[in-house]
Amino acid sequence: MKRATELKILRELFRQLDENVNVDAGVQLVNPTSGYTCRDQASREWRELFQGLPQLIGLTGDLPEANSYYTIDNFGVPVLATRDGDGVFRAFLNACRHRGVRLAHDERGSTRRHTCVFHGWSYDPAGTLVGLTRQHDFGEIDRSCHGLVELPAEERHGMLWVPPQPDAELNVQGLLGELDEEVAGWNLGDFVYQGDKVITMDLNWKLANDTFGETYHFKHLHKNTLANILKGDALHYETFGRNHRFCFATQAIDQLRGKPEDEWVFHGNVSFFYYLFANIQLSPNRDGVTLIKMYPDADNPGTSTTHIGFYYTPEAIEAAVETQGSGKVNPYEYDKDGKRPSGLAASQEVFTSTVEQEDYLMGQTTQRAAECGLLDHVVFGRNEPALHHYHNTIRAALGQPPLAELASE
Repeated sequence: MKRATELKILRELFRQLDENVNVDAGVQLVNPTSGYTCRDQASREWRELFQGLPQLIGLTGDLPEANSYYTIDNFGVPVLATRDGDGVFRAFLNACRHRGVRLAHDERGSTRRHTCVFHGWSYDPAGTLVGLTRQHDFGEIDRSCHGLVELPAEERHGMLWVPPQPDAELNVQGLLGELDEEVAGWNLGDFVYQGDKVITMDLNWKLANDTFGETYHFKHLHKNTLANILKGDALHYETFGRNHRFCFATQAIDQLRGKPEDEWVFHGNVSFFYYLFANIQLSPNRDGVTLIKMYPDADNPGTSTTHIGFYYTPEAIEAAVETQGSGKVNPYEYDKDGKRPSGLAASQEVFTSTVEQEDYLMGQTTQRAAECGLLDHVVFGRNEPALHHYHNTIRAALGQPPLAELASE
């Protein structure tokens, strides 16, 4: 992120904190709850947003070396992502060309040969059919025509993108738009995969995303967790086409007061997310990056699964090992030096205690209220512009009109 952008964000956060105001979208919008419950709507989203658009499946750290592989099954096409012997990122349908049996069963690993458990056909990481058992019995076959079904794949700025269809166009620079240069500056390819967390709960995938769309709830829902480390009711927000950047202040930001701007430090004083259309929240900082991917259940609009991947610099991994020890990590407590626990255990605990047990638990209650049929809409306030943008970009992609403004009494 450019220094001028960092200072602009810090100035705006200080302004809101000093004036006791939040970001202002200018209008309140009405969101029909049918968007969380309608099966026809859910079918369109699944078909057009997940099976029809390129998907960010992971980061470079998911394929750390030649011959490594990674599998993903969350948008209707089982994908086998590989890094071939030359280090090139590739993606294939995870199915043997003999009888269509799943080829790679583990989520991730490293191998020079992917061998089908059914009849032993094998493929190299470039998808070439290299082994065919007892061919003298099976019969002649042109191996060059029976490699794995390949999907377009692009690795850009440390991100791995794959569209679900072999004939699909893939232009990641176009998908990122004005954010392309800024995202490049985070060097996401340098971060090392350290683990993940998967949350499956009874709430629509858009409700899951809604929890990342405002700071209004921090002091209430998260009063014993995130509110100890983050300030609520202050937000710097900027849209970039169908994507956006969402920045909020940490409690530590007050240490910058009284200092000249050239001494203002962005890292540690501002947390933020990039929203990448349509289901991604990406949160990078100097030491680590969190990749959050939200997926619907193709058969039930009231269920969703969130995959959270954690990636760190080698230096941050070493420091976390040295400081965390083996006890239970409380990421909301500061030590005598004003530092909090860092690393994988701390990050996983945040997503358990706040996202799973607070945000998504609240989302489940909204889902039940919507499904009973008595709550026909919810309201997005002027201080919730990310929710305005998020839902309207999805509606626009589906050819639906934008959300209506809340009528004044």
